[in-house]
Amino acid sequence: MKVILKKDISNLGKTGEIKTVRDGYGRNFLMPRGLVEAATPGAMKAWKNSESKRTKRVAAENSGLQELAKKISAVTLSFSRPVSEEGAMFGSVAKSDIIKNLAAADIEVHKDMIKLPASIKAVGVFEVEVALKPEITAKVKITVTAQTK
Repeated sequence: MKVILKKDISNLGKTGEIKTVRDGYGRNFLMPRGLVEAATPGAMKAWKNSESKRTKRVAAENSGLQELAKKISAVTLSFSRPVSEEGAMFGSVAKSDIIKNLAAADIEVHKDMIKLPASIKAVGVFEVEVALKPEITAKVKITVTAQTK
């Protein structure tokens, strides 16, 4: 089944590309979510006619995301967690903690945008990547300190 991608889909392609996908994947997953449309001759012609509008919209969206990336890069998040006498940290800093602290700084991100392979379970300074789009990323500094009693 040939489809036109309406949005960037990781592991498939970018907006506007025409891809061949399996029928079930296209009909049962991609189309109901509004990610693609069937690549009929009429749809392809309409897609090409609206390309200039889409290009302007994507450029405006990218410039907004670039500004957000600069704002994220300027932020340093601080967390305080209890630590045992041996230096082992109780608890961790997870994606949800990062999202809450970014929201407090008026920065809204989705949990899938934060590239944190595992929760932070140590005291120190860390950099965590936030991928706003595959080509637009920012690094947020996270400082984890030992909690004083």
